[in-house]
Amino acid sequence: MAEARDRLATVVHRTPIVRSATTDALVGKHVYFKMENQQKTGSFKFRGASFKLMQLSDEQLQKGVIAASAGNHAQGVANAAAKLNARATIFMPEKTPAAKVDATRAYGAEVVLTGESFQEAYDASMKRQMQTGAEYIHPFDDYDVMAGQGTIALEMLQQEDRIDTILVPVGGGGLISGIAAAVKHMSRHIKVIGVQSAGASAMYQSYYHNRMKRLDRVSTIAEGIAVKQPGERTLPLINQYVDEMVTVTDEEIASAIVYMLERNKTLLEGAGAAALAALFGHHIDSEHCGTIVSGGNMDISTLPTIQRLAKKLHQSA
Repeated sequence: MAEARDRLATVVHRTPIVRSATTDALVGKHVYFKMENQQKTGSFKFRGASFKLMQLSDEQLQKGVIAASAGNHAQGVANAAAKLNARATIFMPEKTPAAKVDATRAYGAEVVLTGESFQEAYDASMKRQMQTGAEYIHPFDDYDVMAGQGTIALEMLQQEDRIDTILVPVGGGGLISGIAAAVKHMSRHIKVIGVQSAGASAMYQSYYHNRMKRLDRVSTIAEGIAVKQPGERTLPLINQYVDEMVTVTDEEIASAIVYMLERNKTLLEGAGAAALAALFGHHIDSEHCGTIVSGGNMDISTLPTIQRLAKKLHQSA
C-alpha cells in the first residue's frame, strides 16, 4: 500500500476532506466527507487503474489493455492508458449513462456497449481478451487495483486522525478491500462498514452467508455498484477486515443525492451517495465518521427520477 501511495503521489489528486455543520447536527456526530468525486475522471477508480497500469511492462502495454466497467473504471483505465500511450478497449453495459460513455471515448478508448449489467459486459470483455491477448484490467478483483484504491484510506487518516469509522460504498469490493486492509494495518480499532444498494446486494448476502452469492438480476439507480457477483479475491479480504455491511434503498440514495446538491452544492452519482445514505438511514455508532464520496459522474437526465424517489422517501417518513 505504501508503494501505491508513493507511486501515485504525482499522478492522482490528493482529494479534500469536507465538513458540514448541518450534517453533523442531523446525525449527531462529526462527519468527514472524502471527496473522491473531485478525483481525476470524477471518481476514485483512477487510482486503482493507474497503479495497475504502472505495474505493466512496456511489452504488455504495447499489446493494449482491456476492461469492463459500468462507467468510472472505464474512464480511469482510459485516462491511465492514454498517459502511458497504451491502446484501451472498454466494454460497458448498454444502459451506461451517455456522459460516462462519451467521457471514456474522449480519453481515446474504444467503447463496446453490451449487456444489461456489468456482468454481461465483463463476460464479453473476457472473450475479447482471449482473442487479442491484451492485458486485462479488472475493475475490482485485482490486488494492484485494490492497493491503488486503498491509498484513499492512507490520505484520509493523515488528513483527519480522529476518524473512528469509515463508510464505504460496495459493488464488487475493490474499494472497500483496499481501504479495509490499509485501515486495519494502521489501527485495528477503526471500524470499516460497507454499504450496498438493496437492489444489488451480492456482497452483503455473501458476507453474511459466508459464501459466494451470485444474483440473477440487479436493479438500482447506483449503476456504479450494480454488480451481480463479488470478486473471488475481494470477498476473503472483506470477510477478514470489514466489520459490518449494510444496505440502502434507491429512495435513500436519491435523498442523499438531493441533500448534497441542495446543502453542499455538490453533485454525486448514485454510488457516490450510498455511504451518505447509510449515514442518514442507519444508526452508525461513531463519534468521528469518515464517509467515502466515491464519484460524481451522474447522468443529468436522471435528475427527475432522483427527485421523484427522494420525494417518495420524505412522504413516507
